[in-house]
Amino acid sequence: MVIRARALRLAATTLAAAGTATLGLAAAPAQATGSDPLDYVALGDSFSAGSGVLPIDPTAPLLCARSTANYPHIVANRTSARLTDVTCGGAQTKDFAGAQYPGVAPQLDAVDADTDLVTLTIGGNDNNTFIGAIVACGSAGVLSGGKGSPCKDANGDKFTKAIDTSTYPALKNALRAVKAKAPNARIGVLGYPWIVPAQADRACFAKMPIATGDVPYLRDLQAHLNKTMQRAASETGATFVDMAAASEGHDACKPRGTRWIEPVLFGTNFVPVHPNALGESRMADQAISVLKLG
Repeated sequence: MVIRARALRLAATTLAAAGTATLGLAAAPAQATGSDPLDYVALGDSFSAGSGVLPIDPTAPLLCARSTANYPHIVANRTSARLTDVTCGGAQTKDFAGAQYPGVAPQLDAVDADTDLVTLTIGGNDNNTFIGAIVACGSAGVLSGGKGSPCKDANGDKFTKAIDTSTYPALKNALRAVKAKAPNARIGVLGYPWIVPAQADRACFAKMPIATGDVPYLRDLQAHLNKTMQRAASETGATFVDMAAASEGHDACKPRGTRWIEPVLFGTNFVPVHPNALGESRMADQAISVLKLG
């Protein structure tokens, strides 16, 4: 019981740390003019930056925790694209137009009329909705010993309402701004891979201390966020790169080598509840396939 209590306390601490560390249009393949490589700009948050995956990009601001093994680098390497990577852990849609940190330029500054390809994963940090929900549900799960649905009972539709009323319009505005700066670019919006399993009986309280009844609650919340991203992409002429089917069975509760997302406890990343190197590679695979870059 002492070991279990210490593990639960560690889970609560790690969840809080994770919260502060941070979560189309069918057309011809994206091509650059002539034999020139694609001018590729990568925007987005920690899922784009590969925060938590080594090695760290030495050219990136330290607070961004950007990896050279993130999906933008993999896409660029596989397609010989000329990459400008301004992804940054913790980014929100507002950081496209404004500085996320002092001395860090707005992400949209990297985009111009010569840009051929833009990819991004963004929205999960807006209003602290997604990461906030994971932290809230993890903390509630620890206090309840994994029983019931304390997070759902306390929050109801609070998180989905915030996505609908705030995140959705912010996503549309951000994508319109990208399109305005790069009118000829292919814009790929990558969804978030599954973090928790579809069935509560396949959850892993020892690694992801979410109460049994809150596993489907978090799963539905993530599905709602991804659907909102898909809607915003469709309405602004971007291409949504759906990760739902591809990432099924690769959630944080799966064993190492199968999971694409690292759990809160006993994981490999220094930023938990984020894609590992395998997850970033599979996100790159999906982007190349859907955007017809191969």
